Amino acid sequence: MDRPIKRYPAVGACGLDCGLCTRYYAVGKSRCPGCCGPDFFNRHPTCSFITCCVTKRGLEVCAECPEFPCSKFKTQEEYERRDLPGYPPDRRILPNLQFMRKYGIQEFARQQRKRIRLLEKMITDFDDGRSRSCFCRACALLDPGDLEGSLREANRRMSVEVGRLTDIKSKAKLLRGLLNEAATSQGIELRMRKPPEETRGALG
Repeated sequence: MDRPIKRYPAVGACGLDCGLCTRYYAVGKSRCPGCCGPDFFNRHPTCSFITCCVTKRGLEVCAECPEFPCSKFKTQEEYERRDLPGYPPDRRILPNLQFMRKYGIQEFARQQRKRIRLLEKMITDFDDGRSRSCFCRACALLDPGDLEGSLREANRRMSVEVGRLTDIKSKAKLLRGLLNEAATSQGIELRMRKPPEETRGALG
């Protein structure tokens, strides 16, 4: 049986921002091709969302289903309660799907591409090998204007403090600090913390 291939693998059937995930930008066997992307099923087990939404119903995302939101989904409060500062940020699941239900997946993907371009800029110019999770989470949760502002300010400071902010660790620390400032002002946590006793499991 042929496995389904989604047109938008950067958008998870369940509502996750696969295109803003650390594993989407990994190199080698650990790289994830996105939700039902090329070779996905040789790398990952399927999930109940893919089975129901993509395989059985032939849809791209759960937002296209007349039964959304079904019992597979938790409440927004539950998603925020278990949302750890890593990736993926669960708190975006329902808002993403609600946006797609109202405006369509094409519009969501268009706006997601803006975030992806900003994330790629961060990874190319500021990633020290330890900051990617912070950058991915920031690009998923912060407004593109805040992301652009943080990048602009980081570049401004580097141009002013020539000679001090030249190594990649200093650059990464600078951008992380700016992103955390923007996030904190909105009550968003980007820094890592210990997970609760109940570990992250399947979305359903």
